Amino acid sequence: MYFNYQARKAGQVLMPDENAISREGRGLFAIRFASFFLLAAIFLVYALDPVWLIKFAIPLPTWLRWAGFIIGLASLVFLAWTQATLGNYFSPQLRLQKDHQLVTTGPYARIRHPLYSSLFGIGVAFALVTANWLFVLLAVLVIVGLIARVPREEKMMLDEFGDSYRDYMLRTGRFFPR
Repeated sequence: MYFNYQARKAGQVLMPDENAISREGRGLFAIRFASFFLLAAIFLVYALDPVWLIKFAIPLPTWLRWAGFIIGLASLVFLAWTQATLGNYFSPQLRLQKDHQLVTTGPYARIRHPLYSSLFGIGVAFALVTANWLFVLLAVLVIVGLIARVPREEKMMLDEFGDSYRDYMLRTGRFFPR
């Protein structure tokens, strides 16, 4: 929310326009849009009345749930670092900002999509901490959705930055350092 606020304060448009929806693909965009509300509803129900979710419980050892907590904290720190590095170039849509520059510092020095990597970690963390199959399913859906989005994002970056982005792709890993 903080980084969305900063982007909005800088005059950036955060809501999707026709180009962003088309670039992502209508189907993927619709799934991402619906998933957001599904995820929010499940978190709300889990927070207000977790009893009904007991039937989806996974008998995980306590140490593994604590490992999920640590993964979650590390992923949140990584997410904050990633967004701070992006600064005003952040957009939740497949859209480049005005006068966009290719960011290759901070976590982007070794990973092309560190924001997605941090979201993977957060999804896994929720699944482990809650020890619940429903959150495992949500984590899988988030990860699959982001992986499906990457080729379209990389095409957008190649169209904009050409050989600079191609060279960047050769020296960085997609989700993890090479």
